[in-house]
Amino acid sequence: MIVGKDTLETFNPSGVGLDNGNLYGLPCDYDTANMIIFGIPWEATVSYHTGTAQGPRRVLEASPQLDLYDRDNPDGWRQGIFMPPLPEHLYELNQAVRESANRVIQATEEGIAIASQPLLQADLDWVNHGCEQMTGWLYAQATTALNQGKRVGIIGGDHSVPLGYLQALAERYTDFGVLHIDAHADLRQAYQGFLYSHASIMYNLLGLPQISKLVQVGIRDLCHDEVALIEQSKGRIITHYDTVLKENTYGGIAWMQQCEAIVAALPQQVYISFDVDGLDPKLCPHTGTPVPGGLELEEVFCLLRQVVRSGRQIIGFDLSEVGDGEWDGNVGARAVYKLYCLMDLTTGQSKK
Repeated sequence: MIVGKDTLETFNPSGVGLDNGNLYGLPCDYDTANMIIFGIPWEATVSYHTGTAQGPRRVLEASPQLDLYDRDNPDGWRQGIFMPPLPEHLYELNQAVRESANRVIQATEEGIAIASQPLLQADLDWVNHGCEQMTGWLYAQATTALNQGKRVGIIGGDHSVPLGYLQALAERYTDFGVLHIDAHADLRQAYQGFLYSHASIMYNLLGLPQISKLVQVGIRDLCHDEVALIEQSKGRIITHYDTVLKENTYGGIAWMQQCEAIVAALPQQVYISFDVDGLDPKLCPHTGTPVPGGLELEEVFCLLRQVVRSGRQIIGFDLSEVGDGEWDGNVGARAVYKLYCLMDLTTGQSKK
């Protein structure tokens, strides 16, 4: 559906949610929207539950049910948001490479050395090639949107998805940080042989020298190598473990105070990477790798508000690992709208 800007100007945000094919029923198209949200139906390397490739669709389906009043930014909807049609060619590619990925995953779990098996090596190469294609597609789409002065957000799909977007941002900002909300550190190098594994996204992002700081929140499931990388990073990686955050709270340290300390370590420009498994699993029961513990949604929103209060600029975001469930889509749609509204509040606060 293609509509003009005058339609957005006459839109009633208190009306019935429109099922017009766009996020939140907003009457925008690519040209009239200031925010472009790309949904990426991808889960090629997931190693536990599948279903996150349907996450963008679930968020889209749930979004018209949301009321659009946001206490932080009541007029946020006026900026306009548009979600292009989900790229079916990427979903088809995902399905094609997933068969090969399953064979590689099974072999690694059985202790088989992939390099010793030519057919398995071919499977691995095919998956890595497919992931490169997805990353390159998103890089091109994000670059085009940014060149037109659009803001960009991403809905995954597994957490490997946003790499192409971060590569595009790295061409525009010489120094920025990543605020990473997750149950997992995602610092494994080529997990199970996949260069673009969902468990390797933060390791891969550290390859971008423009990212001067990675601040992780809610981490509660990680390996020894990841801990070693964190400890050897000389402060480039700051990890706030879920257990420590909770013990601080039990000891009387207010969550607001903890949020202030978390945000203080970030540079002026901030990218938000929000894996929903950072939340309590009751909020994301169908996510790919649920872990007991985690944050409440409002605790995350409080943390994000602190980014705004601190005067920092949110330059982009992703919401990843939304599962194939109605409730997951509902929670995901609320998280995306909050990210969108808060990012709007920081626009123009600072430049590159």
